[in-house]
Amino acid sequence: MPAKKKVLVIDVGGTHVKAGSNNHKEVKVDSGPTMTPAMMVAAVKNMTKGWKYDAVAIGYPGPVLHGRPVAEPHNLGLGWVGFDFKKAFGTPVKVINDAAMQALGSYAGGRMLFLGLGTGLGSAMIADGLLEPMELAHLPYKKGRTYEDYVGARGLERLGKKRWARHVGDVVEKLKAALEADYVVLGGGNAKLLKEAPPGAKLGENTNAIQGGIKLFS
Repeated sequence: MPAKKKVLVIDVGGTHVKAGSNNHKEVKVDSGPTMTPAMMVAAVKNMTKGWKYDAVAIGYPGPVLHGRPVAEPHNLGLGWVGFDFKKAFGTPVKVINDAAMQALGSYAGGRMLFLGLGTGLGSAMIADGLLEPMELAHLPYKKGRTYEDYVGARGLERLGKKRWARHVGDVVEKLKAALEADYVVLGGGNAKLLKEAPPGAKLGENTNAIQGGIKLFS
């Protein structure tokens, strides 16, 4: 039986970039609106010095088509579209939408909607094993604002934790019904601020993104 492939998994977010692998605990570094892909690569290499890996999985905060980002991220710097990640890391690389990667690591069968509560709002659905990345964040929600404006980091700052949590519950209810999901998994850095998951939802594990990235190569 061949040895298990060692995968470096990178979860790129608007606030932090996290990295982990089959045999290393997750580490993270600050990101932000000026971070370019070259800066991300340098930061990841610096914080994973000494790690051995055969392949790299990247969760990207934006739409990905045929393994390549097709739009610049809303909460990071420029230069991501067309960047050669394989050359930068010197290994095989798979790029997938970040919410889709977390969804892969969260899936427990049936029709699952994943919502990532972070700087923005990530979304993906898995229906009977078929993964479908989604871009629900910028759809209109209320008062001329989008879903992301209410349940992303800007909404949390504007509304305060209590009102933000109420809107998370409302968004879960609306999207679960619209997409006929059996259940919703809430992940992302701000999910931990919820005292409990809204009806029809459950809180994801912090390591789900890493597990999803490893699954890309299994």
